[in-house]
Amino acid sequence: MADKTAILSVGIDVGTSTTQVVFSKLQMDNAGGYFSVPRVAIVDKEVVYKSEVYMTPLKTDVLIDTDALRDIVAAEFRKAGYRPEDTDSGAVIITGESARKENSDAVLKSLSDFAGDFVVSAAGPDMESLIAGKGSGAWQYSMDHHCRVANLDIGGGTTNVVLFEDGETLARGCLDIGGRLICMNPQGIITKVSPAAAVMAQAAGVSVSVGDRCDELKLTAVTRQMAAALNAYLGVGTKDIDAILRQIKTPGSSDFPVPEKVQAVFFSGGVADLIYHESADTWAYGDIGVLLGRAIRESRLFTDFQKMEPGETIRATVVGAGTYTTTISGSTITYSDDIFPLKNIPVIKLDEELQEACFAGETEPVIRRIQWVLGQNDEEHFILAMPGKRNPGYMEMKRAAASIRQIMDRVQPPGEPILLVIESDIAKAMGQMIRQQPDLKRQVVAIDSIHVEDGEYVDMGKPMMNGMVIPVVVKTLIFG
Repeated sequence: MADKTAILSVGIDVGTSTTQVVFSKLQMDNAGGYFSVPRVAIVDKEVVYKSEVYMTPLKTDVLIDTDALRDIVAAEFRKAGYRPEDTDSGAVIITGESARKENSDAVLKSLSDFAGDFVVSAAGPDMESLIAGKGSGAWQYSMDHHCRVANLDIGGGTTNVVLFEDGETLARGCLDIGGRLICMNPQGIITKVSPAAAVMAQAAGVSVSVGDRCDELKLTAVTRQMAAALNAYLGVGTKDIDAILRQIKTPGSSDFPVPEKVQAVFFSGGVADLIYHESADTWAYGDIGVLLGRAIRESRLFTDFQKMEPGETIRATVVGAGTYTTTISGSTITYSDDIFPLKNIPVIKLDEELQEACFAGETEPVIRRIQWVLGQNDEEHFILAMPGKRNPGYMEMKRAAASIRQIMDRVQPPGEPILLVIESDIAKAMGQMIRQQPDLKRQVVAIDSIHVEDGEYVDMGKPMMNGMVIPVVVKTLIFG
């Protein structure tokens, strides 16, 4: 009989313009049953509560009001009928320009007591691109229709872009294009012009400065330049604005190669509502969001592709954070019971060549690589990741286990746990062989079926379903 259970996941998104909270139930199912190798997966995701959309509270242009933000989150937990300790998984995401505020780290710490035993704190444009694309429905659409789909998540400060094909992520990137890069007061006086907006204004040949009275023609020229940049990003329209794209690339985002054969485009984020449904009041939000939505709707970006209206627009990121950040490991795992939860553990991944050295019993190349990485960030604990092998022989596994033990003894202080992430299903055997090493005084965690890369971080929750699986979040932490 299949073994089923549900976990409660929370998503908290602190964006440039808005803050939201969502609660979801994630249903897990062991299709393998009790007498075979477990095959556990998250089989259903249901959003059970959505907060209202709040304006992100700010003290100044560079400081988030942490006390006001805590009050918002605490109130939404009460309205939803949950306590922090009820949550099993999820993510606190600081996105857009908010991730570059001076106190973004302090904001995460202020929200940490809402996190339960296993809610990750994460930010970074690449991660936001991915989870917004999943929250909007673009990822699912690419699988259902076997096609190449782009999702543009356009918020107040940034546009996160992700490209999916058949459920695979082909590219992620982010530009400083958003609806609140130029703001004005109720009297129609410009109060904010971001550096990226200044770049756009110069490219459009207009002058826009703080203290100026709003000029719709000038600001339309700026937003049309923004739309042209997004067009070029997806390979349509103007091709000669590479220099501009470099200037407005969001710090920490990946390079986004010009894509080919994009068949459908989704728009999410706050500006998406203004793309699909135009506001009659140009200055309704005290910014250029309405003009930006209009400029995109009139551009080739809106006409050259099959355009899809997502199930979630402004809530795409927070829904993605609550429902798509958690994955499950695995079919074969080894762990020490009292070590969880583990949070924000950096990844050092071995490439195929270094993995071969490890399986051959050659430890020095791996040690040099790890020591170099640790020397860059002063970390003492880390996850050693590798692709793994299909059906390795017993002696290969034995040599690799001995190598890993020797490597960790050289690069880690005594008592630090050995943490392994292996993509292929050999984690249990590898973990058990390491634990059999003589005089080992370290805890061992070895999990499988999780893909990670160098520079990413991993959270692991407490084992679930009678210890068969571990909930895992893979993330990138970037604060500018």
